Amino acid sequence: MHKLTRATLAFNGLGRCFIAEKHLSAIKITSRGLVCAEHGGDSGKNHEVYDVVISGGGMVGSAMACSLGMDPNLEGKKILLLEAGNKKVMDKVPDTYSTRVSSISPGSATVLSGIGAWEHITQMRCKPYKRMQVWDACSDALITFDKEDLQDEMAYIVENDIVVAALTKQLDSLSDNVQVKYRSKVVKYRWPTPHLAADSIPWVKVTLANGETVQTKLLIGADGPNSMVRQALGIPTVKWNYDQSAVVAVLHLSEPTENNVAWQRFLPTGPIAMLPLSDTKSSLVWSTSHQLAGELLELDEESFVDAVNSAFWSNENQSELFETAGAMFRSALAAVMPSAGSPRQLPPSVAGIGPKTRVMFPLGIGHASEYVRHRVALIGDAAHRVHPLAGQGANLGFGDVACLTQLLSQAAFDGKDLGAMQHLLEYETERQRHNLPMMAAIDLMKRLYSTNAAPVVLLRTFGLQATNMLPALKDQMMAYASK
Repeated sequence: MHKLTRATLAFNGLGRCFIAEKHLSAIKITSRGLVCAEHGGDSGKNHEVYDVVISGGGMVGSAMACSLGMDPNLEGKKILLLEAGNKKVMDKVPDTYSTRVSSISPGSATVLSGIGAWEHITQMRCKPYKRMQVWDACSDALITFDKEDLQDEMAYIVENDIVVAALTKQLDSLSDNVQVKYRSKVVKYRWPTPHLAADSIPWVKVTLANGETVQTKLLIGADGPNSMVRQALGIPTVKWNYDQSAVVAVLHLSEPTENNVAWQRFLPTGPIAMLPLSDTKSSLVWSTSHQLAGELLELDEESFVDAVNSAFWSNENQSELFETAGAMFRSALAAVMPSAGSPRQLPPSVAGIGPKTRVMFPLGIGHASEYVRHRVALIGDAAHRVHPLAGQGANLGFGDVACLTQLLSQAAFDGKDLGAMQHLLEYETERQRHNLPMMAAIDLMKRLYSTNAAPVVLLRTFGLQATNMLPALKDQMMAYASK
């Protein structure tokens, strides 16, 4: 440490350091750059200036850290990932499957492959599916999505724990570029203030529960739907809770199958989905009323299995009116497009559930009115939260990662300040153009199928059947969802 006798200093992005004598007694040069020790600051501990700090080490936050750490234009930048929980290490894949899974689109798989994580995922555990069948419990209308040659995967069902473990393994290999602090809970953020202010600071200041502070030129909030970053900034959020909870469980199928189809049926109380995990197991996501969700958790295993099979197979909500109207409309469509449409398949029956796997959680939607502020960007659930019926939650987050990385990479290449609003606003515009239509479509679908009123049932029956007979439209829908 070298004592300072006289100087007035403040750090700037060109590497010069001016240190105010009344605040600082010493500086030292460490392997990670310049560290300034304060006299009686809010922490009393050393703090460093990072180029990027990512708050939240879940799937999207960890992917963001890997993506930035591997970008050649960001080489030499100081990147820090803060995760409040423990390090997720998976030396051996568990025998039991987790209830929390994500549908990973081909576009997201490409993002994960580009940052070196997809190889780890495929070595651990994932299940591709090539077809999806969605149908209405109140009528016989259905729609199927599949690849023409059935060679390409529509998407992959992966346990969230597997994704995080794969990203953690990749982060370990990037330790020269990315520093990770586990068990690091953030308790306070302080935002940059005008330089004319007496207590002005140029960067975002992050205070941790252990008293440590760090500063960053760009803070990326990846801290989930209850984002502390978003709340601390006071960014307004349009959000509401659906009167629904999701019950998730691991299902054991009656017999082994190729199990490469994702099934979803819209019940009057909400959608139920069965997603493939292996040839003998599937993941259940049953969105329903809070009351029914609670009752489902209390059922014994045999009664719960009966309820699941009935939800997929029972025709008790159908009526002669809907069947007749649907048949007539389908015949009319077939006369115009005789070769269009896809045959109906029957879902597998369920024989049992995994031990202690039933869990429920409330459902809602939320969207931050702004994704960015000066030196701050929100990604993933911190910026947007959706209903799980379309399986797009994680994919929207990985899309954020790809977009923000590209813009920060170009900014670094051009020698620009990473926290400047110019490219952050480009990120906000580009992602909102993609996310908002997707969120609106998911919300509309949820509302359209949350009723058994005859006019609405007839409307959605005709719409579903018409869409199913238009391959070009279905291809466009698949292409949009696979990004």
